[in-house]
Amino acid sequence: MKESQGTSGLILNEPLLWEKGREGREGFSMPRRDVVPSPLDPDLAGDGPDIPDLSEVDVVRHYTRLSQWNFGVDTGMYPLGSCTMKYNPKINEKLAALSGFACAHPLLPAELSQGALELMWRLERYLAEITGMDAVTLQPAAGAHGELTGMLIIHAYHAHRGSNRSKIIVPDTAHGTNPASASLCGFSSVGVPSSETGVVSPEAVEAVMDEETAGIMITNPNTLGLFEENIRRIADIVHAKGGLVYGDGANMNAVMGIVQMGKIGFDVMHLNLHKTFSTPHGGGGPGSGPVCVKDFLAPFLPVPRVLSDNGRYRLSEDSPESIGRMHAFHGNFGVMVKAFCYIMSMGGEGLKQASSLAVLNANYIKENLKESLHLPYDSPCMHECVFSDRLQEAEKVTTLDMAKRLMDYGFHPPTIYFPLVVHGALMIEPTETESKEDMDRFIEAMRAIVKEAQDHPDLLKEAPRRPKVRRLDETAAARKPCLAG
Repeated sequence: MKESQGTSGLILNEPLLWEKGREGREGFSMPRRDVVPSPLDPDLAGDGPDIPDLSEVDVVRHYTRLSQWNFGVDTGMYPLGSCTMKYNPKINEKLAALSGFACAHPLLPAELSQGALELMWRLERYLAEITGMDAVTLQPAAGAHGELTGMLIIHAYHAHRGSNRSKIIVPDTAHGTNPASASLCGFSSVGVPSSETGVVSPEAVEAVMDEETAGIMITNPNTLGLFEENIRRIADIVHAKGGLVYGDGANMNAVMGIVQMGKIGFDVMHLNLHKTFSTPHGGGGPGSGPVCVKDFLAPFLPVPRVLSDNGRYRLSEDSPESIGRMHAFHGNFGVMVKAFCYIMSMGGEGLKQASSLAVLNANYIKENLKESLHLPYDSPCMHECVFSDRLQEAEKVTTLDMAKRLMDYGFHPPTIYFPLVVHGALMIEPTETESKEDMDRFIEAMRAIVKEAQDHPDLLKEAPRRPKVRRLDETAAARKPCLAG
């Protein structure tokens, strides 16, 4: 490379606060008391919490230094496949923090919550239009929670019809939480392998679909970053035997404004607002996994539902076939506000352009790296592309080695060893916001690493060298984790 984006820089060590604290230090000047001190009974008070004594500058420097250790989407390219670590406009954060939204209490009566209820009602309509579905619930708190909600709806639908079905078809290119969500509803998963082209074949589904199967859970685009081109035929096969088609919409970032899932055979699907619709994903923050359904499944949606009576909004629990509540209140409202703002600011054409650019960027990286890395499925991809370490096996260089070395070049590593159908998988998702120049730097770094793997494989075994934290013993970390800090 001409110039590496990574540098060791001036990165300071930072001990635990308990190691920095010294008795008698204060970070805040307490106001003069105007009452007589009245100490607590020592027998009742005990020793009190173990809180270190710190000055104001101790605290400020501590958290500033820790922030400098972090790498996030606001720092640089974050090419994590299947996670859509996309740019999140900060105006959406500001709007979600407006006191009318942030301070609203979920137990307020409907007449005092018209703004919040209207936002939820309109967001449901937008999501229904984007997906080509008819009704939506915003209650699920994240993607897997949405999967569980969808499976409960499918279970309730079959039970209402007096049909006792016990199986769910799950392709090997589905997200890993799909079988778990099905199991929680009492279904056993029936695996279906993908074809040599990386998508599910209708023949494979037809071979296992029967009257005991409640339906299929299919991720589209799938975890290989490929669009399930046979989805209409697969849906027809499942529907012919009385089953339902569940769509995992975690990868909706590739098809917004382009594909309406309800029109290609999906009956139920979930979305990830915290991935696709502007909320920083990861870091332990809240998520939101709305579930969209066709009309005939709307009676089974969770309650309460937001209804509109000539512009007045209310919550209704009048739904005897509902699966009940999936959340203590109405879902993670702050995430909904950000998603609503994102959709409103982007508009239909903006959402379509975001998907188009995400697909363009992924294909640009795929075409530029396929001579350097093994490409298991050489066909147009959607929002992400999947390589493997097969070409580096002769030098005994693994996907993990290359991902670690990428840190030295100043890039966050992509997803590795997923999806499981590709041995030594390396999944790259550039998202729609990365410029050609940034992607070119990433491509140049990957090519340099591939050359290093051929000429100096030992160099990769010792990577990373430049970051503050060097190569970790991951086996020991998993078996004997240090939780003290």
